[in-house]
Amino acid sequence: MSVNDKVRKGLGEKVLHWHEHSPRRVYVTIGADDLREAAGLLFNDYGFRFSIATGTDTPESIEITYHFCCDKTGQFFSLRIHLTDKDKPEVDSIADIMTGANWIEREMWELLGVNFVGHPNLERLLLSDDWPEGSYPLRNTQDETGDA
Repeated sequence: MSVNDKVRKGLGEKVLHWHEHSPRRVYVTIGADDLREAAGLLFNDYGFRFSIATGTDTPESIEITYHFCCDKTGQFFSLRIHLTDKDKPEVDSIADIMTGANWIEREMWELLGVNFVGHPNLERLLLSDDWPEGSYPLRNTQDETGDA
């Protein structure tokens, strides 16, 4: 069984969308409620290496993507979630599953305003102490004219 087939079968009905961008890059959209179980499967059960996570403010949602590498094949599997409540974006933290997620979740909390429920240390990491509360520098907060 190929790694793609193994991952697809393991994630099962959690897969909302599967996109093979290239032979080495697969994007898997899942529900936010499935993140912990899916990340645990890739990291603990399949032994994939957690590489990084990225967060983007899109017109429809805050999109968070956790990138995992299967070192045996050189393939990357990226778990993508969409947080549609931009007024209160939150998802369960995976920092207790893989400590490598700790700092990047802190960065996304600080720069995008995403609350990572259960994170052990959501404190400022990059912004100065006098940065305005509730102002997130990576959010697209333009008004109708395009002005920030």
